[in-house]
Amino acid sequence: MKPLSGIRVVDFTTLLPGPLATLILSEAGAEVIKIERPGGEDIRRSPPFVNNESVMFAMLNRGKRSIEIDIKNKSGLEKIIRLIKSSDIVIDQFRPGVMERIGLGYEKLKSLKKSIIHCSISGYGQTGPKKYIAAHDINYMADSGLLSLAKDSNGAPAMPATQIADIAGGSYPAVINILLALRHAEKTGIGNYLDIAMTDNLFPFMWMALGVAHDKKNFPKGGDLHLTGASPRYGIYQTADFGFLALGALEEKFWLRFCELVELNTSFIDDRKDPEKTKKEVTKIVKAKNTEYWKNLLKNEINICCSIVNSVEDALKDSQVIERQLVAASVNLSGKNITVMPTPLAPIWRPKKLIDGAPVLGEANSMLER
Repeated sequence: MKPLSGIRVVDFTTLLPGPLATLILSEAGAEVIKIERPGGEDIRRSPPFVNNESVMFAMLNRGKRSIEIDIKNKSGLEKIIRLIKSSDIVIDQFRPGVMERIGLGYEKLKSLKKSIIHCSISGYGQTGPKKYIAAHDINYMADSGLLSLAKDSNGAPAMPATQIADIAGGSYPAVINILLALRHAEKTGIGNYLDIAMTDNLFPFMWMALGVAHDKKNFPKGGDLHLTGASPRYGIYQTADFGFLALGALEEKFWLRFCELVELNTSFIDDRKDPEKTKKEVTKIVKAKNTEYWKNLLKNEINICCSIVNSVEDALKDSQVIERQLVAASVNLSGKNITVMPTPLAPIWRPKKLIDGAPVLGEANSMLER
């Protein structure tokens, strides 16, 4: 039996933050009922497609049920209220005040069931002067200051490789707090309202920057922290054929082994003297050889903290990924099995074979007639 078996989630969320959160709950055993407006949510129309079915929708909504309904309609709202009475968790991703306006605010929900957990994911939270501002992942990162901490070659903030605020600031904190609220409800019989603000939840990622700036004077400017470019021991170095090494040799034993391996001149090993000069020398050495040379040199090293920067294609072929069956699960989409991304569940809970696909729009509407 999975840990969340018997838990029912009514899911009003769309796009990425909420759907990934409810996917994690679903794969942990919860029954997730996705409430979709007439015509379905936008990501159903996001490419790529397999026979007109969205791969992206399948990635995030596999294993869930779908109800297609207009909750602004009185009869639709009444049906959803009946469904909520038999549920444990309600999760939304609307702007602040929307759930209250449609008659599903937390005060209403807890009058239906005192142990109900209501989780709202939003960009800036339910309070504060920015709460109604429209924004996306990159805006939350910009507002938090996190975007400023890594620079590209031109000195501009580096474009993030993924949706950090959505996932790390929205999906994961939502799951953590929902599980805490479930435990609280088990102990007390009382539910909770959870205000998950994606921008708020980016601040833990700036733990080092906030520590350096504890005196409100030494604020980092970007690329000047030990782990954002200031140290030659922790950075990205280009090879001769435009591959890259990712070096993380922070500890002395790892750094000394790296210096020995690349034959760094002893005058540069003590990087406290002139970090920039050491970095330039390492850059020159790494760039003198192609990626294959460095791959062969590093392949038997276990105490150096240096890696080849893999492409996504290479990463999926990595023996570590294969042995841990990280991407072994697949869903059937229009007769074709497609590999899906894993959720961050521990291997004991993570699916490793063919799993239920994404729901057809409205396939669970009959639940509302019970």
